[in-house]
Amino acid sequence: MIDGQSALPAPDRGDLAAEDRIALVGPLDTITVNVFGVPELSREMQVDAGGRIAMPLIGTIDAGGKTPAELARDVESQLSGRYVRNPNVTVNIVSSVSQVVTVDGQVVEPGLYPVTNQMTLLRAVASARGLTEFADQDDVVILRTVGGQRIAGLYNIGAIRRGLYEDPALYANDLVVVGDSPQRRLFRDFVSVAPLLASPVIALLQ
Repeated sequence: MIDGQSALPAPDRGDLAAEDRIALVGPLDTITVNVFGVPELSREMQVDAGGRIAMPLIGTIDAGGKTPAELARDVESQLSGRYVRNPNVTVNIVSSVSQVVTVDGQVVEPGLYPVTNQMTLLRAVASARGLTEFADQDDVVILRTVGGQRIAGLYNIGAIRRGLYEDPALYANDLVVVGDSPQRRLFRDFVSVAPLLASPVIALLQ
């Protein structure tokens, strides 16, 4: 208990601001490219399946895997000197189909869901319309690739909801599987039958 408190305290401004995560442009994303003072070069466009965009005057540019700021600098570099004096370019992602997480298993609506700065395991499950009636909330696996290594985390949604440990952040290309699954069975050598109440279990997959 917090001494003298009978209600939840209000959050500070810093508590309300989500930590920035890197957003990358990917194939089939829709972006806007704005060249300040040159409206004929400013437009909304879709990145092609190969991760490229086509701009007037400068032709095709590789966009996939770059941040909006990096892509803006590339466009500025191509325009500078030849076509536009001191170009000022901004790029924004309007909608992304490449920055998604996959939610599968015992949820109402399995599928692909866009990643935001606030995306966490519980938010992803909520986006999938929640757990099914008989879902096994003790067995939720997050699969992620980091530096070429496949890593899995086993979580207990009930423990997270009770505040026993933090709701883990999700990132683009994560796979969330709720309930018994081949992914869950990868943990048979790591986890006893006891529920994961103290902390999640993280394992490096071979």
